[in-house]
Amino acid sequence: MAKRKNDNLRLGEALQEFISENKLQKGMDRVNAREAWINLMGNGVNNYTTAIELRNDTLFVSLSSSVLREELSLGKSKIIKLLNEELGKDLITKIVLR
Repeated sequence: MAKRKNDNLRLGEALQEFISENKLQKGMDRVNAREAWINLMGNGVNNYTTAIELRNDTLFVSLSSSVLREELSLGKSKIIKLLNEELGKDLITKIVLR
């Protein structure tokens, strides 16, 4: 564990420092991507979503409705743009709907 600093840190800064020191950013990105999908898509899509997984820069989304899968596949680029705006960084470059 690092030495205690005498500087006063805001809680957000301390958490960000902890995340970066312990190399937890990838895990945080996975959680944030899942939450962004849930927030943006709403209850209608979330009822048919069975799994959401972020691997590298690709978001894998499993859907139980083939009709919904086709509808969402038409707007993949818009969904990627909205998700990245929600996340605050360009984290997702591709979406795979299964």
